[in-house]
Amino acid sequence: MTPHQAETALADAEVVPCAEMQLADARRLVDACLAEGVPALVHREACGKPSCSPKFQVLVRPEDVPRVAGLLQQRWTDSLQREGLLSEGQAPQEIPEDGELPCPACGTAAPLVEGACSDCGLQLE
Repeated sequence: MTPHQAETALADAEVVPCAEMQLADARRLVDACLAEGVPALVHREACGKPSCSPKFQVLVRPEDVPRVAGLLQQRWTDSLQREGLLSEGQAPQEIPEDGELPCPACGTAAPLVEGACSDCGLQLE
């Protein structure tokens, strides 16, 4: 899909922001969306505060948000594999719905104590 085709597809459609990031990252995400046939646009978010840095949103149709989330997940997994933090074919750890995430330093899966791992003391919050 080309940027022009995406603009045409989204001209009269309801769009929602699915991500907010720096301009270069937003453009890369839009390019990835277009490569997968998902119409997407970069939009600059207006902020009335004088201290705000420029923020850009990636706009898509509401029904395309799950596909974009999948693209983001795949890009994250790919970056972990490039950095050697995951072996080929290994999936990143899922966040459990109930329970605690394991500590990245010692692997203890227990509630934090004052924002730190209860076993090794690594500050996580």
